Amino acid sequence: MSKKYTSRDSDVNNDEYLCNKNNTSQSENNDKLEYIMKSGSVVSSSDNETIHCLTIIGQVEGHYLLGEGQKATKYEHIIPLLVSIEESREVDGMLMVLNTMGGDVEAGLAIAEMVASMKKPTVSLVLGGSHSIGVPLAVSASRSFIVPSATMTIHPVRISGTVVGAPQTYYYFERMQNRITDFVCSHSGISKEKFTSLLMRTDQIATDVGSIIDGREAVEIGLISEIGGLSTALEALREMIRKKKG
Repeated sequence: MSKKYTSRDSDVNNDEYLCNKNNTSQSENNDKLEYIMKSGSVVSSSDNETIHCLTIIGQVEGHYLLGEGQKATKYEHIIPLLVSIEESREVDGMLMVLNTMGGDVEAGLAIAEMVASMKKPTVSLVLGGSHSIGVPLAVSASRSFIVPSATMTIHPVRISGTVVGAPQTYYYFERMQNRITDFVCSHSGISKEKFTSLLMRTDQIATDVGSIIDGREAVEIGLISEIGGLSTALEALREMIRKKKG
């Protein structure tokens, strides 16, 4: 004997369907939030374009762990993520958002070199600040943007603690500084002479040599491509993606 379904049965089935749908949606949202928290990045799709947004925040952590309570971007997370973005068939371009105080020089330069070598369209956006090794990171993208209120600190490579063999340490630091200077100048519009003069200024930083420049000055000297915020950077990235797709 076949079972007859009443309107009440139908309401129960609809309620179960909606409940399952809501649970699935909630689970997907939780997974997405967990991914953002772990990787510091998010993938968004619109108008047949998929963009991976990568954030560089706090200090760039290198070979040594930073203390508890410090915001850090771990280079061992970023490097394989960049490989994944470059190899992904779904991702069309990358937006890199920076608000960093600098950090490990070799780790930051390694990330910058990887971004600069990517074939996919890349755009960087400086919000708040991109200091020290954050400068090479900011110029590593194909196009760079900065908001007017952001700042960038340019100073020579530094070390704290005991130094064994002063002449050898000085020579090593000089070569490392030349690597950074060459990278910045080759991936931006600033001249080597101008960048070196900003490195060696003595009238801006109380306890160190160097310069602090704001967003407009960074564009005027050719360090950053353009003044702009999130919408400007995204539009530029979408334009690059459309040109690449032909």
